[in-house]
Amino acid sequence: MNNKIVIVYASLTGNTEEMAELIAEGVRSTGATADLKVVDECNAVLLKKYDAFILGTYTWGDGELPDEFLDFLDEMEELELKSVVTSVFGSGDSTYRLFCGAVDELEAKLQGWGAVIAQESLKVEFGPTKEEKQQCREFGEKMVARLNVVK
Repeated sequence: MNNKIVIVYASLTGNTEEMAELIAEGVRSTGATADLKVVDECNAVLLKKYDAFILGTYTWGDGELPDEFLDFLDEMEELELKSVVTSVFGSGDSTYRLFCGAVDELEAKLQGWGAVIAQESLKVEFGPTKEEKQQCREFGEKMVARLNVVK
């Protein structure tokens, strides 16, 4: 079964974009399809065209979601996300009080809308290390495995 997964992300410095690309590699390694979309270049309605979605974000300020994600989230509120399989990832800076606070905020919103969180969120300090790059690939693989269980 060829699952189609979309990875929608916001990246300021390129760290979250690198994570998204590595996660997509992991998804594709299972034979599933992975499409990458920058959050401010797409509409949330596109999520309905996929079997599952993964959201990635950097954390802005003291743990907030970046502005690029706000309109997308408003659009997501209009969708029926109950039982939709999803995961969240992102990069952050642990010198701030809320490390990857935007990742936690996204996950909380998804849970509130009834989405199925497939796995624990993946959080990376700045850009992924060699070990974290492998974790990103495994994150993509686990997403597909979880989707196959739910379907």
